Amino acid sequence: MVANTTQTRLDIASLQGILLVFFAGVLWSTVGLGIRLIEEASVWQILFFRSCSLSCFLLVLIYFRSGNPIKLIRVAGIPALVAGFSLVIAYAGGIYSIQETSVANAMLLFATAPFFTAVLGWIFLGERVTKVTSLAILVALIGISIMVADKLGGVEFGGSIAAIGSALGFAVFTVSLRWGKFVEMMPAVFLSGILGVLISAGICLSSNLSFDLTPNDLSIALCMGVFQVGAGLVSYTIGSKSLPATQLALLSLAEVLLGPLWVWLFLEEVISKQTVFGGFVLLSALVFNAILGQKSFETTVP
Repeated sequence: MVANTTQTRLDIASLQGILLVFFAGVLWSTVGLGIRLIEEASVWQILFFRSCSLSCFLLVLIYFRSGNPIKLIRVAGIPALVAGFSLVIAYAGGIYSIQETSVANAMLLFATAPFFTAVLGWIFLGERVTKVTSLAILVALIGISIMVADKLGGVEFGGSIAAIGSALGFAVFTVSLRWGKFVEMMPAVFLSGILGVLISAGICLSSNLSFDLTPNDLSIALCMGVFQVGAGLVSYTIGSKSLPATQLALLSLAEVLLGPLWVWLFLEEVISKQTVFGGFVLLSALVFNAILGQKSFETTVP
């Protein structure tokens, strides 16, 4: 009887975790639509106001949940600083890539982050990369090559490179969390919001970019900070605690698949054939690594 009750609680926790992580993916998938709806603001203007609202949101949340966020960051030390800076790079690259290339192309290239994480984890933390993951990385590189081949020399190629840079930034963030052995990522993300405000403000001032945005651009940028990044992070943090790595990896694909869907439904943005084919190869590598990579890891753990 006790065993059945315990199993039921675990099943409920798992279901709640799946729903929360999926909901986080849905929120994150709206980034492409949000940036497409912005009319005039540049990368650094968007980042400034998005970082402002994100920082305020997380400041209140962390304070009531865990205490003084500044104190938590001090305890975290250098890893938190590296994580914060890497997220600013990821944010800026993500915004620029969506402005300069298709949402589908950008979102699919964002999905390469787990492979960068595997390589960086091996280089800096000595984490083992399985044969399955190594093969998946090679397949993913083929998919990326197909996706960017028709964009060489054009503006979209720059957007593709920015998307890969964004994925690399997220990978550095993930490795930094492991390096610092963080219990949760919120303090580091809060620091990224503060750094995002400072860095984007400095660039805007030095480039004579105005902080006076149109009501449309301002409202979208502020809402993205609270709902798209902030609420998504909270849902993912809570939901991921009750799920294994395989399910997290597969559920994260919701962001990649839904992002292009929103801009197609609301803005009729068309996806190129090469992006579809290359994206299929890339997604196949991600699913292959998520399922077989985890099984391979489990068989080697005593």
